[in-house]
Amino acid sequence: MEACAFDSYLAQIAQLTRGQCVRVLALLKPAVDQGRTAAVIEDAVAPGLSCPRCQGKQFYRHGTKSGLQRFRCPACGRTFNSLTGTPLARLRHKEKWLDFGDCMLDSRTVRKAAARVEVDKNTSLRWRHRFLMATKTDRPAYLNGIAEADETFLLESQKGARNLQRPARKRGGKASKRGISQEQVCILVARDRSGNTVDFVTGRGPVTVVQLTEHLRPVLAPDTLLVTDANKAYQVFAKQQGISHQYVNVSAGEHVRGAVHVQNVNGYHSRFHKWLRRFNGVATRYLPNYLGWLWAIDRERIRSPETLLIAAIGVFNT
Repeated sequence: MEACAFDSYLAQIAQLTRGQCVRVLALLKPAVDQGRTAAVIEDAVAPGLSCPRCQGKQFYRHGTKSGLQRFRCPACGRTFNSLTGTPLARLRHKEKWLDFGDCMLDSRTVRKAAARVEVDKNTSLRWRHRFLMATKTDRPAYLNGIAEADETFLLESQKGARNLQRPARKRGGKASKRGISQEQVCILVARDRSGNTVDFVTGRGPVTVVQLTEHLRPVLAPDTLLVTDANKAYQVFAKQQGISHQYVNVSAGEHVRGAVHVQNVNGYHSRFHKWLRRFNGVATRYLPNYLGWLWAIDRERIRSPETLLIAAIGVFNT
């Protein structure tokens, strides 16, 4: 629109009634929200933007699509935008993403988030796991100082599966065996005293030395003191790997011995279970996403929908 015509439209805004103003705002809001979302994405990606096919840094503008600037790489001919190759690529309704990010930070259920941003519940579920696909990977490379490790367990769930590998249970259900069994999924959580946390879904049943070696060993710094309960698997693992190790015998009533305790990691377990109840059971295949979700919002590590959106496309520490 030409500048003169635009100024003419602006001059008439003062003459609009309240109802007309509401209608104008309703028409403008989606475009404004889409532009805001695009600005957040493009500003975050711009420093490292390159051709996703050949990683070339020489490209030129090639029109726009859905509010995002498109580019063409002269070296390979590929066109792309700031979302190409990210978990959010090809998702629609960008104007609603920041509002959906607010729902994620509030830990709303699928249906409540869908009602809030006015999308279908299936879209809400799809967005939830796309937003978490990259966000869950923003974890510390190592645990330092004193690192506590312990397991927590959830009843294995095949929620949403087309072909169950066991007889169906009623909603929720209970294990048929007492104690820890192959009906339960083990979640290994390790956390140092500064709050850095890593977690792993190791599989069904009790954690093993092999699993500890696979998951826990790579994230322990050389000078880390590992503190656990009296589970023999940790003792064997620490001895095999040459890791400094102390334990408390919780089953015998010992919970604290000076600085040796697992209350930090057990507190994290408690927050996880309390937070997870609002979702009325989650599929085991999605557990890593929910663990990453809690880590993102625990102690308000991610405080704004803009920060969550940036993390969802795999850009961290901006």
